[in-house]
Amino acid sequence: MTSVPLKRFYKELPVWIVEDHHDVVCHIYRAIASKHLPLENIKMVHLDSHPDLLIPVNMSADTVFDKEKLFSELSIENWIIPMVYAGHVSYVAWLHPYWAQQIREGEHRMAVGRDSSTTTIRLTSTDNYFLSDGLYVSEDQLENSKLLRLDVVKVNPVKASHGSASGVYFKDDKGGQASCSESLSRCTDTLETEPYILDIDLDFFTCKNPFKELYTQEEFTILQELYNFQGPGPDADKEELDACVDRRVHQLEDLEAAFADLLEDDGEETVTRWARNPGMASLTQLVSSLRSRNLCPDYEMVHQAGLTCDSVELPHHISTDEEIDRLVSAVQLFLKALPKPTLVTMSRSSLDEYCPVEQVDSVQTRVLAVLESLYGPLDLHKDFENNSTETRVP
Repeated sequence: MTSVPLKRFYKELPVWIVEDHHDVVCHIYRAIASKHLPLENIKMVHLDSHPDLLIPVNMSADTVFDKEKLFSELSIENWIIPMVYAGHVSYVAWLHPYWAQQIREGEHRMAVGRDSSTTTIRLTSTDNYFLSDGLYVSEDQLENSKLLRLDVVKVNPVKASHGSASGVYFKDDKGGQASCSESLSRCTDTLETEPYILDIDLDFFTCKNPFKELYTQEEFTILQELYNFQGPGPDADKEELDACVDRRVHQLEDLEAAFADLLEDDGEETVTRWARNPGMASLTQLVSSLRSRNLCPDYEMVHQAGLTCDSVELPHHISTDEEIDRLVSAVQLFLKALPKPTLVTMSRSSLDEYCPVEQVDSVQTRVLAVLESLYGPLDLHKDFENNSTETRVP
């Protein structure tokens, strides 16, 4: 006879602040190991300008069972789904600002499992966000699959307005009450009795596309042509979806190979050879433009920039102080309707400039003030300070 282990509770709400978003995973695993979070069916409220729901494309699914190896494979865009496949996370509410529109609004249900033909992690969602990365497979191809429920919720900024019975109330630009009431009630129902993680990327409040400063508009236009994703029709069957993913995977593999070749030799012969491939004629113009500004372009970085140019561009919206305040107020209203989280993880995303470096400290201070007003004293861990001061001489 097995007994259910007793839940443990933190005296004060722990808040782990990291620089790169995937570095929160080790703190989540530590909370699971200490039994403050359950081993499975964890819920997550994820505030971010980016979904972070991609998958390390070539990673073996079994890597999730080797903690240290898993941590070394994760990146900022792909740290959540491996925890779903490992059985830890079963529900994610992605709360996003109005300028981030990568996944269709509403509720999504998908299976996440091991692709029997490649042994990598894949999933069954047919949203373009997943299709454009070649991550879809049909459910009959998956082994050891887990169900993920995803709520995609847009958070509109709100502003203070005097005149309510209590003195102050919040409304959006159209004069209505704070938005997303239907989604809010779905989240509240889901989280009412379950422990959950509150995860906040500070780029939710103000966000840059760092690639915009690296390349000209002309170069971006060419990258959009090269990496353009042709999605399936609205009522695509399994055959059409499989063909769409197969076409996309080959397209991305060819582009990766082309830029790897150019890294070794970007002479005319190499460029001409790759430009003969279907859909790659504009490569000649791109290389010419890049070389006019830099004799040795970083073609690996060019490929990374290209991967962000599929069906939807990376979000880019540098907020004013007033806009940040209005979004902070909206988040405060949203969180007020939810129970207290078990754990808070927070990412600054400033060293890679997704959150503007000149704004990140101010945003962090405002968000922490909201958390303290809602939940009382915080057990604050600034993990990014440890990383950034390791090499300093005392």
